[in-house]
Amino acid sequence: MTLLLGRRARLRWLHLIIGGALLMPYFLVGTVIVGSFHPGADVFSAPADQLTAFAFALPMAAVTGLFPLVRPLSASAARALCGIPAGVLADGRPKTRQARVRTAGWFTLHVALGGVISGLTLALPPFAVGLMMLPFSRTVRESRTLAPPDALDRPWILALAPFAGLAMLAALAACAAAAGAVLAGRAPSLLGPTPEDRLAAAERRAAGLAVRNRLARELHDSVGHALSAVTLQAGAARRVLDSDPAFVREALTAIEGTTRRTVGELDAVLGMLRQDEDHAYGDEAPGPALDALDGLLAHCGIPVSYAAEGEPELVPRAVSREAYRIVQEGLSNALRHGGSGARADLRITVDERGLGLTMDSPLPARKAAVRPGGGRGLRGIAERAALLGGSAQSGPRPDGVWRLTARLPLHRPGQEHR
Repeated sequence: MTLLLGRRARLRWLHLIIGGALLMPYFLVGTVIVGSFHPGADVFSAPADQLTAFAFALPMAAVTGLFPLVRPLSASAARALCGIPAGVLADGRPKTRQARVRTAGWFTLHVALGGVISGLTLALPPFAVGLMMLPFSRTVRESRTLAPPDALDRPWILALAPFAGLAMLAALAACAAAAGAVLAGRAPSLLGPTPEDRLAAAERRAAGLAVRNRLARELHDSVGHALSAVTLQAGAARRVLDSDPAFVREALTAIEGTTRRTVGELDAVLGMLRQDEDHAYGDEAPGPALDALDGLLAHCGIPVSYAAEGEPELVPRAVSREAYRIVQEGLSNALRHGGSGARADLRITVDERGLGLTMDSPLPARKAAVRPGGGRGLRGIAERAALLGGSAQSGPRPDGVWRLTARLPLHRPGQEHR
């Protein structure tokens, strides 16, 4: 009984009734076409003419199904009324001819089955109720519209009439359930995503992951560097708190400057959440660049020797910003792992091949305690360089230094030189 009259069956029945309503304009046009071949005939009283009008209506409905807006509307109705799981049907308008043809096939099937079930729903219940009333109502029997007059004189026919009416209603419910099941079964193949839809969805997911990874890198480099510098400076100040007040004041000033700069960088990074991916990677994206390098080197917590060749100030903003973050992460690594004698030698060169960056920091004689903020920096540096079409390497050298090198092209892959 649930299969015929349960909630899902009732919703699918409603879906079919909607299909019948959508068929009506095409069916009326079909009756006009059929009536033009039989002037003066009553098309609505002739079953053959009605079937012919129905046959004319379906091709017109199929043409309507080619319109792009049909698929999202049909998919929404199928999800809500046919019990189709989320994610099985495609979202948005079809982009290819194959998808439009499949949608037209679905729309035609929907209105065709809906027209049949709607017609049966309008005609059968009154007739079935009349049959069930035959043994109990003289008025119904005298109407002579439900059975031939001689049949009503047979008692066994009157006794079976209620059961015949119930059987008709059960048959109608079974037909509606079967038609609804056919539509639900064909929906994934006709309204489901095409290979192009799946590719577009995968590209959207990849773009979302790229933005999330970029945000994670920005937070790691900005906040991680600040924590490393502040931890080092606070620890040094604590050790000489009583013996060297001037150094303590200098350390506190450096801590204040580092945290103030980091708060500004954090605001800029969080602002990326409200921007689309292209803008977040473009020249106008927020964040410090090489023009802020002097402030970074002055308050990074270790001595840095810096030399520049070429004109770093003319480097495109997107490349300059990534170079700044690579330098920042290199300094963070020197802070975390360099020990008490931590320092760095930084050299940046700009030529027609791109921007080259080299940072050397001495390896400690013994392994230093790892400070907070590490673990993902070298991978983040490699990802930053790869996004620009460049490369980055790092590792120990025989002369006892840790060397970080990066080569960044001045323009992203596929971007024309301006």
